[in-house]
Amino acid sequence: MVLTFDSISVTMVKFNIYARKKQWKLFLFALAVAIVSGSMYYTSIIVRKVAEQEQTNVKIWADAIYRKTELVKYIEQFFQQIREEDRKSVVLLAEAYKQLIRTDDPNVDLTFYVDIIRYNSTIPIILTDEDGRIINTKNVDFNEDTVTFLSGKLLDEFSVYPPIPARYFQNKKNYLYYKDSKLHSELHQVLNDLVSDFFSEVVINAASVPVIITDSTKQKVIDFGNIEPNKIMEPLFVEKTIAEMAASNPPIEIELTNLGKSYIFYKGSSLLTQLRYFPIVQILIMGLFLFIGYMMFNTARRSEQNQVWVGLAKETAHQLGTPLSSMMAWMELLKEENPNPEIVSELRKDVERLEKVTDRFSKIGALPKLTDTNIVKVIHNSIEYLKTRTSRKITYEITPGPDTEIIAPINLHLFEWVIENLTKNAVDAMESKGTFSVNIEENNGHIIIDLTDTGKGIPKSKFKSIFNPGYSGKKRGWGLGLSLAQRIIRDYHRGKIFVKSSTIDKGTTFRIILRKKVKL
Repeated sequence: MVLTFDSISVTMVKFNIYARKKQWKLFLFALAVAIVSGSMYYTSIIVRKVAEQEQTNVKIWADAIYRKTELVKYIEQFFQQIREEDRKSVVLLAEAYKQLIRTDDPNVDLTFYVDIIRYNSTIPIILTDEDGRIINTKNVDFNEDTVTFLSGKLLDEFSVYPPIPARYFQNKKNYLYYKDSKLHSELHQVLNDLVSDFFSEVVINAASVPVIITDSTKQKVIDFGNIEPNKIMEPLFVEKTIAEMAASNPPIEIELTNLGKSYIFYKGSSLLTQLRYFPIVQILIMGLFLFIGYMMFNTARRSEQNQVWVGLAKETAHQLGTPLSSMMAWMELLKEENPNPEIVSELRKDVERLEKVTDRFSKIGALPKLTDTNIVKVIHNSIEYLKTRTSRKITYEITPGPDTEIIAPINLHLFEWVIENLTKNAVDAMESKGTFSVNIEENNGHIIIDLTDTGKGIPKSKFKSIFNPGYSGKKRGWGLGLSLAQRIIRDYHRGKIFVKSSTIDKGTTFRIILRKKVKL
C-alpha cells in the first residue's frame, strides 16, 4: 500500500472536505460575531441607561449634600449669634451682681440690676462661702438638699468663668459662681447632634457613594463611608483614592466650629464602576465559554479521528497478514524448485518490504518503543533503497556522510516510513527530474533534519492544511501520507514537522525536529 501526497501541486480537489470545513468555520465565526455583537449592543443600551440613572442619583446626592452643607453653615451661624447674645446676658448678669455687691451707698437706685437678677431664668448660679459651702442656688440641675459643697466635677463645671467675690462681714467673703445658660448648653448639644447626623448622612448614604471627609490639609481622614475599613488605614490607598475622587468631582468644602475647614471627597458608586466594566466581563465570559466549547468539540473530534486511524491501521495490518504468510510460503517453495536466483532474491526483498509495511500499520495506535539509533545511517539506508526504484534523473544529496553518527531515540520502522513518504512526495513534485537534498545537524539538544526538493512548490496558505487527513492535490491521492508523518513525529517521537519554506516553481523544504531525549 503506497500512501502519497503531492507536496508541490496545490490544485484543490473538487468538493474538498477542508474547503467546506473552512467555509463552515467562517460561517459559524460570522454567526458568533453577529450574536455577540447583538448581545453586546443590547447590553450596552441597558448598561448605559442604568449608568445614566446611577450618575443622576450621584448628582442628586451631591446636590443634596451641598444644600445640607449650606443649611448646616446657616444654622451654625444662627446658633453662634444666639451663643453671643447668651454670652452677653451672662456678662450682664455677672456685672449686675458685681454692682449690687460693691455698692454701699443706700441712695443709689439699684432697681435695674435687681430686675436683671430677678428675671434670670436660664443662667445657673451658685453662691458659696469661703469654704465652698453652698448657700444658695438658682437654675441648677442638681438637688440642693443632697449637694452641700461646690467641689469635684461640679466645681470644674462652674469654674469656666472666675467667681465674683462678695464681702458681707468685715473680712468674710462669699463667692458667686455662674456658667453659660441652659439655652447655650442645649444649643451646643443640638449643634453637635446636627453635625453628627450630617456626617452620618454623608458617609452612610443610600446612593452607595464612596465618601472621604478630610481636614483642611486634605490628608487627615475625619470620617469615611462605603470604603473597606482595612484599606482606609493604608496611607497610599487613601492618597490614591482622594486623588481619584478629586479628579472625578470637585470636593465639597464645609466649615464647622469644632472642626474648622473640612472637605468632602466622593466619586461614582461601586455599582456605576461595575456597570462600566460589565460589557468587558461579558465578552470575556462569552469568549471563554465559546473557547472551552470549541476545545471540547475539537478534542472529541480529534479523539474520534484517532480511533478511526487506529482501527484502519489495525484492520489493514490484519488483512495483509494472511496473504503475506502465504506469499512467504510460496517463496520458499519456489526456492526449493531452483528457479532463477535473481528472481527469488527480488521477490524476497519485496515480501520483506511488504512485511515491514504491515509491521508499520500494526504499530499505529500503540505506544511505540523508542531506541537510540544513528539517524544518519537510517536516512542513508532509506534513500539508498528508494534510489533504485525512482528515476535516474533525480540527484540525491545527503549531509553529513554515512560514517557520521548522530544518535536519537526513534522507532526505526515508523521513522523510515516518514522519510520514505517525504522522499516519494518530493520525487512526484519534481516529476522525476531534479535534486533532492537532506541536511542533518545537531542544535541545543535537538536534531534538525531539512529535506529539500526542486519541485513546483506550495503556496504559503497551504503550509498547514497539507497535513490534514484526506487533503491531496492529486485526483487519485488518499491524502494520508503527511498526516501519518505528522502523527508519527509529533505524537510518537514528541517532535515537530512542518514546511520550513517553499517557493512556487523553485522547491520546498520540510523540516523535522527531534529531541535527543524523549519522555513518553
